[in-house]
Amino acid sequence: MITDAEKNHLQVGFKQSLKAINEGRAVKAVLALDCDEKISAPIRKAASDTNTELAEIPTMHELGAVCGIEVGASCAVVLAE
Repeated sequence: MITDAEKNHLQVGFKQSLKAINEGRAVKAVLALDCDEKISAPIRKAASDTNTELAEIPTMHELGAVCGIEVGASCAVVLAE
């Protein structure tokens, strides 16, 4: 999942995550399994194309909580330090 050290380098949100993955700035992508396919498919493809580690969390609510926000999150990335 996401370690405490990685939480300091999180970026949350679809557009920001996809951009960071495609630019090679993300070391890990985290995807909520209950997010819409129009979000999960591009994130999965970008992670695969760039050999970025992909982790999954069961729900958007859980991912939001892990990211320290009070709303659900579809995806997030851990940025390189």
